[in-house]
Amino acid sequence: MNILSDDIKELIKKLAIPASVGTLFQTLYNIADTYFAGKISPEALSALTKSFPIYFIIIASSIGITVAGTSLIGNSIGEKNNKNASIYFCQLIFFSFLIILLITFIGLNYASDLFSIMGSTNEVINLGLQYTDIIFLGSFIFILVVALNSLLHAEGDTKTYRNALILSFFLNILLNPILIFGFYFIPALGMKGIAIATLIAQTVAFLIIFKKVLKSKLIKNILISYFIPKFFFLKNIFFQSMPIIISICGYSIASAIVFKYAGLSGEYAAAGYGAGTKIEQVVLLPILGINTAIITIIAQNFGARNILRIKETYFQAIKYAFIIMIISSFIIYFGAEMITKLFSKDLEVVEFGKLYLEISAFVLPAYPIFFLSNGFFMALKKAENALIANICRNGIFPFVVFYTAIYFNSDFSEFFWLWVIFNWIFSLMYLGYTYFYLNYKLDKIRAIN
Repeated sequence: MNILSDDIKELIKKLAIPASVGTLFQTLYNIADTYFAGKISPEALSALTKSFPIYFIIIASSIGITVAGTSLIGNSIGEKNNKNASIYFCQLIFFSFLIILLITFIGLNYASDLFSIMGSTNEVINLGLQYTDIIFLGSFIFILVVALNSLLHAEGDTKTYRNALILSFFLNILLNPILIFGFYFIPALGMKGIAIATLIAQTVAFLIIFKKVLKSKLIKNILISYFIPKFFFLKNIFFQSMPIIISICGYSIASAIVFKYAGLSGEYAAAGYGAGTKIEQVVLLPILGINTAIITIIAQNFGARNILRIKETYFQAIKYAFIIMIISSFIIYFGAEMITKLFSKDLEVVEFGKLYLEISAFVLPAYPIFFLSNGFFMALKKAENALIANICRNGIFPFVVFYTAIYFNSDFSEFFWLWVIFNWIFSLMYLGYTYFYLNYKLDKIRAIN
């Protein structure tokens, strides 16, 4: 496909569908893990769902590295500067190792504190640490997978990552019950087995992507000197990735706040909410796939200064995403109870999960505006705009909602209705700002060129 000239609608479909399918199976990792944790005990289910804000440090780092690599390499490809594209890739690998050291240190030393902040019992903390300690020791696998894949995404290849994740997902499904409950000579590892199964499956994905990357024409022109730290390239990678890493880590804080409030209604309320969020993640997968597509398309076209194609890409993406979310909202609302029962048979857990999903259905159409607007600014190398948006949405407003709920002594459902209202207000404001940027800031760039 030609990112700079092919029909925008077809490009979005060609890039978004494989990316969505790949992300689906990546998310099914977590859903499968949640399902098997529920088979251990309600406490294990609560521990795994509460580990998500902690595990999100790895996810945030992965997204930051992916977006930085895709946008910077993609811009260089659009500028027809293959040497810079190759250097950016090599410097991204070096930068990834620095990130790995940092997040491993944080995860191993502060995970227990984060579980405590969320109001977990000692049993839940112990079960959670059995999982997170192993995941953070193997975090280098997660980070290297996305660092390598950023090159493929920048070139418009979203299929390899999809295929790798599908294969590794089924491997994870096979390994989970064996390692959790034991099989012949393999001992029952419980929560540790969930983490080990994930790492083995991710290693397979790494090998598949690594083999594909070696075939890229950008790799064939790489020199050893490209791996030597270069301030200019590392600076660009830092300022392109760190805002998104820091801001998405803010989502981890927001999740911890929500778990804290949900936990006021009991450990089973937190488990029900956590189970509900897993389904919410699945519903958002097409949006994440579309986001991957527009970052690739906009990055290359911005490098080539095709401003009109950038506008068309953003608005087509918003239209597709909104339609998908409207349909998803109906499915979530009417299937809330049945969906929650997939994760737990405990009536209290099911009731809280059902209640959360019924409320969540009303906010789903607001989410695409946030994700796609962030992707738009990241592709333009305007990471600071995405940073400000994430700080507001994931840092400031969760505290506002939390303390408002505390002040009015809101119950479980009232708290999440406040969350719905906040998200709609913020998303509409963000849409207004992005529309202004598209029609005034980008037009100035077009006029100059």
